[in-house]
Parts: sequence; structure tokens; C-alpha cells
Amino acid sequence: MAALERKFTCLASVPLMVEYEAVMTRPEHLEAAGLSPADVGQLLDALALVVQPVRLAYLWRPALRDPDDDMVLETAANGAAEAIVTFNVRDFAGFAQQFGIEVLLPVQAWNRLRFDR
Repeated sequence: MAALERKFTCLASVPLMVEYEAVMTRPEHLEAAGLSPADVGQLLDALALVVQPVRLAYLWRPALRDPDDDMVLETAANGAAEAIVTFNVRDFAGFAQQFGIEVLLPVQAWNRLRFDR
């Protein structure tokens, strides 16, 4: 909701949005969230309206163990992100710091939003 309310800027590339859709529409994720594929489509459409699009001018592959994580790092680096928010801090930390990008757990990012107003 904070992203939709533009309390911070989200960055996204086309490959990253496609990956979001692929992951969010997996049957186990739909069931856990109580959403339908149409619900996910509406959520991603709303997100697409508020993200700052990032053109991937430079690819940094392979850098991380998971190729899907490389997509996130590439988007962050090309978009001059301040931070990557992820539960996967360990895999991102060393590489993101090379680009001056902080890696935060979701709770850390949430606390910054709440207390840095």
C-alpha cells in the first residue's frame, strides 16, 4: 500500500515485472494469499502505474547464485536504487554494496517508512 500511495519509489524492469507475475500466480502462492490470477493481474497493473521504469542498459550476469536474483540486482543497479528490500539479505549483500545499494529486510524498510516521516 505504501508503494501505491507513493510513500517511496519502486523501481521495475520489464523482466522483473514478468517474474513477479510468474511467481505470484503459482498455485501455492495464490492459495496462501487467497487471490485469483485476476486479482494478481489487478495488483500488478496498479503497481505498474506507480513504479519508476528501469531500462536495463547494463547486465551484471551472472553475479548471484539465483539467476532471478540477478534480475533484481540489475534493475536496482541500472535504476540507481538506494536499497533492495528482500528476505534474501545474505545472497544480495556483498554484490549490492559494490553498487552502493543497501540491502534491507522488509521489517527494516517498514520501520524506516514508519519512523522517518
